[in-house]
Amino acid sequence: MAPGARAGKGVPQRPPGDPPRPAGRWSRRGGGMAAGAAGAAGAPVREAAPGPEAPPQHEQISHTKLSADDEWNLQQERMYKMHRGHESMHVEMILIFLCALVIAQIVLVQWRQRHGRSYNLVTLLQMWVVPLYFTIKLYWWRFLSMWGMFSVITSYVLFRATRKPLSGRTPRLVYKWFLLIYKLSYAFGVVGYLAIMFTMCGFNLFFKIKARDSMDFGIVSLFYGLYYGVMGRDFAEICSDYMVSTIGFYSVSGMPTRSLSDNVCAVCGQKIIVELNEEGLIENTYQLSCNHVFHEFCIRGWCIVGKKQTCPYCKEKVDLKRMISNPWERTHFLYGQILDWLRYLVAWQPVVIGIVQGINYSLGLE
Repeated sequence: MAPGARAGKGVPQRPPGDPPRPAGRWSRRGGGMAAGAAGAAGAPVREAAPGPEAPPQHEQISHTKLSADDEWNLQQERMYKMHRGHESMHVEMILIFLCALVIAQIVLVQWRQRHGRSYNLVTLLQMWVVPLYFTIKLYWWRFLSMWGMFSVITSYVLFRATRKPLSGRTPRLVYKWFLLIYKLSYAFGVVGYLAIMFTMCGFNLFFKIKARDSMDFGIVSLFYGLYYGVMGRDFAEICSDYMVSTIGFYSVSGMPTRSLSDNVCAVCGQKIIVELNEEGLIENTYQLSCNHVFHEFCIRGWCIVGKKQTCPYCKEKVDLKRMISNPWERTHFLYGQILDWLRYLVAWQPVVIGIVQGINYSLGLE
């Protein structure tokens, strides 16, 4: 090597006495140096002149080799770097979200008090359609299949409940179906809640079940129970209003069109065979505080499943504590109140979040 010459790392050195070669065109592909063709065809291939070493390329991370936890951590790191230094902007977004929640709550409460019927219909429509959109978007085919079966059977029951004249068997069919949905949703909700609690306490380790799997099972079961519980109660209320209005012993806004006899149930319109103080083989007879008598199955379906707290004939308030004397049955009433709260969370919370995102986008907040 000639004195004063600097040997670059990785650059081949020319042997002493070898005459310098003219630099030709060169191309680079895939990190390697290829000799370019110079001049006419058949010209000798000239070796590329040594140049400065290219900076090392950073090895790209293959997402297929990452586990689910590593992928989640990588996404969180990217999100943190993206929003670094936006603390004041985030405070503004939180304030906008809280204000939107308060305003939306006030508007929805006023709407429900002044126009309860339209509020319930719009809420039910949103609860029926909004999860369907996310199901198709996220490919939740299991939920979509259950949603389809529930929709088909409920549509048939709703069709039977709105027919005129009303068949005498329809009220029992309606209450049996929605009572079944209510009990199944209650069972799913309890199982999901217990699965979540057991996972948080670490009981899943005794059965060698991963915490993520048991938590996913609990959350999915709890969501199924709450969602179909809300849907079933709302559809049961609509069917109840249609049926009793068709029978004529009840009117939502006016006076009944028929007078009620002592031996007729105002919910289903059928005769009461079992006396009040007798023990029936199939079902018993129940008397409200207003002295009106009904089939026990009908009045329970009217109050618990159909969300009614008044007499189907005179609209006097029903004492549910007196009707539900069994402590285990009172949990059903508490569960119904939880479902009413969930209705706002599922139906209107996505709308509020969408409005907040629109406001943030218009103000340039990220």
